[in-house]
Order: sequence, then C-alpha cells, then structure tokens
Amino acid sequence: MKKVELTQKEKPNFLEMINNFLVIGSGAREHAIVNALYSSRLDSKIYCIGNSYNPGIMKLCFEYVVGDYNSSSFVVNYANKNKIDYAIIGPENPLEAGVSDALWEANIKVVGPKKELAKIETSKAFTRNLQVDYGIPGGPKFQSFTTLNGVAEYFEELNHEFVIKFDGLAGGKGVKVYGEHIETIPDALDYCKSIIDSGGSFLIEERFIGEEFSLMSFCDGKNIQHMPIVQDHKRAYENDSGPNTGGMGTYSDYNHSLPFLNDTDIESAKKINLLTMEALKNKTGMDYIGILYGGFMAVKNGVRLIEYNARFGDPEAMNVLSILKTDFIDICKRMVSASLDKIKIEFENKATVCKYSVPNGYPDNPVKNQIIDISEIKDKDKLFYASVNIEGDNLIETGSRTLAVISVAETIVDAEKSAEDNIKRVKGPVFHRSDIGTKELVDSRKSNMDKIRC
Repeated sequence: MKKVELTQKEKPNFLEMINNFLVIGSGAREHAIVNALYSSRLDSKIYCIGNSYNPGIMKLCFEYVVGDYNSSSFVVNYANKNKIDYAIIGPENPLEAGVSDALWEANIKVVGPKKELAKIETSKAFTRNLQVDYGIPGGPKFQSFTTLNGVAEYFEELNHEFVIKFDGLAGGKGVKVYGEHIETIPDALDYCKSIIDSGGSFLIEERFIGEEFSLMSFCDGKNIQHMPIVQDHKRAYENDSGPNTGGMGTYSDYNHSLPFLNDTDIESAKKINLLTMEALKNKTGMDYIGILYGGFMAVKNGVRLIEYNARFGDPEAMNVLSILKTDFIDICKRMVSASLDKIKIEFENKATVCKYSVPNGYPDNPVKNQIIDISEIKDKDKLFYASVNIEGDNLIETGSRTLAVISVAETIVDAEKSAEDNIKRVKGPVFHRSDIGTKELVDSRKSNMDKIRC
C-alpha cells in the first residue's frame, strides 16, 4: 500500500492519520469505491468483506474475505478484530439488515445510513409518506395496498396510467409499468396478487412521462453536496426494450448536466434531495450519513421523484468516482464528522460512459458458472468486476451483471466509442447494450424531452 512519509515533528490532523477502511460488498460499485480509496493521497489500509472473490478489489485491498456481510455480528466481529476505523457500505441489503447501526454501536464510523433512515430505499411507502408529511415536491398520486381490495378501482382512477411498485428491495426489478412491462389489467392484477401471495405489499402510483436521470448527493445529516447528473439505462436490450435490470449502463456529460435537462430541472432535484435529508432528520431524530441517491424524471412541467436509493448507484458510482477530483477519503471523513461544509467537492469537467457486460439470458434466466475471457481488453484499469468469481486462473460469471467498463473523455460521443471498443472485447456467453451513450440515443433523449415540453 501507499505510505505517507511523516517526520517525527509533524503532527497529522484527523484527516491525515493512518486509518483502516472496511468496504462492505464485492460488486463493480464496491470496486469503484475501493479504487477511489486506494487513489487517495491519504494513507490507509483497505479491508473488504465480499460474497465472492472479486479480483479487482482483491488486488487493491490489504485483506479480503468472503462472508455474510448482511450479518451484523459477523461484520462487527471482523471490524473489531482488524481495528477498523471507518466502514463504507456498498449494497442495500446490509443497510436494511442494520449493519450500519451495529457498527456505530461498536464505535466504528459508517458511510451508510442506519436502518430506520435506509427505509428511504427499503420501503417505497415510507418515502412517499415522507414526501407528503413534510411537503417535499415531486411526488405522484399513490396508494399502498396489502390486498386486492380497491386495486382495480384505483387503476381506473389513474386512467390506466399507472406503475406498480413492490414495497421492498427487488434489485431494481420490482417496478412494473402498465403498457410496457404489463399489457393488460388482468396481468396487472395477477402481478399484484403474486406480491400478496408472497407476503408483500405494493404501491400503485401515477405514471410519469419524461426522461429519467440520477442525482447522488454526499450527506452528513446537516450538510449536502451534489455529484454530477447521470442517466441510467434499466432495460436489458437495445432501444430500451426488454425487462428491467439492475442497470445496463450510464452516461454523464462534461458540464455535469445532461443534454435534455435545463438548470431549473437540476436545481429542483437538488432541492428535493436537500429537503429529503432534512425531513429524515426531523422524522427520525438521526443524521443521514452517506449517499442519498434520487432517481428523478424530467416531465412537461418540472421534475418528479421516482424513488430513492440509500447508497451509491451501480453503475452510477463508476461514472462519478472516475472524475472525482477531491480526495475521497477526505470526503468520507467529512461525512461522518458532520463537516461537509468545510470542504468543496469538485469533479473534472469530463464526460463519462459506462457499459455492462452481462450473462446471456440476463436478467430472467442468466447462464451461470461460465468462463469469461478479458485478455483482449485494452484498458484493464478502466474495468470494474461485478458478479464474478475466481476458479484457478479462470474468471467465472456467477449469474448477475458480470463486469463494467468506464471511459472518460471530452464528449459523450468520444467516451462511448472508447467504452464500446473495450466492452466488445469481453469473450464468453455475454452481451451488452451497444447503444448506450451513442449520439443517436442521446439525441433521441433530447428530442423526446423537447416534444414533451412543447
């Protein structure tokens, strides 16, 4: 690991002391987080708990273990054993399991909200009720259901312009849009019944018409600073067709906006994130520490909130962390010490494109345990491993998104060309979306938004 050379006369402040960081999770998002920690000017030892052997993370860590990172006792015991000072929680499931709470109780500082605060992601009803109770703009008409009573009638009330959302974690695949994922009212009722039969609940919301974008913000509970805007692509196949996925790829522009957005859109999204952080404090009495990720949609008359995530997005983490200028360890320490207002967080004025390679059959019936060959990839330092494992000298895909590549350039078009040239070199039973970040796709987004605003 890198070392900061200090003379005996030098007295490091709290930002410069050597610290042990624990990253929880082993996907491409966590690979990007570990890479940002490793690139810091500040010295640290990086530890990681994963659920498989991610070779990219292993290469950068002081120690890497595979274990149940949703188990608070396992994580805390490991953290105490290794004298961990700071933990960063990547995935959503450990947040729902209360791992952040347990680490704080063990006097370990955590970038990642406590369980009650993480409901902003883990319960869609919690989020919508928070918007209503605290007057946060951008919400839809909605109702929560635990039975089929009144469901068909509410479909009619929304003029069949509705979305069904499972009220819980579903890996980005729990949302069904009527007219896209579901074609008939009987099919919509069947989907609702399947949720009920599994013991779950759901929301029915009015459908927004517009273009989606993501705004992630660093939060310390009192202060907030925002990251560049990114657009994710959930659909599995070209031209936004096929089932929803965890995200097939993303792009961001050099000016930290997107071509179809205006300044008012961005300020509206930033305000909603700020109001949400403040509302969480007022409701729970706790500071929201970590990443607040708002999924938004620009519509005819403003901006609407689709949903919240309580952690870095995946793939969005690769986009923003690849152009982060401010030291990431510095940011993390500021978040957990309520001092984000003491630092100016800056990003390069560069465009980014990220593309995922995924197993054939993903997301509904992916092939598993197949060998992937990455020997022809040119820029391996631009590669982030996701759902993979290592068997001997072989890289094995394990059934979810396999790996991602990121490209940074002056324009989206240039970044896309480089990302495409890299991702197409992945060999094996995999596929990717070649249209993400292309001029044709970006122009179509802008054209669509122009028509909607007319």
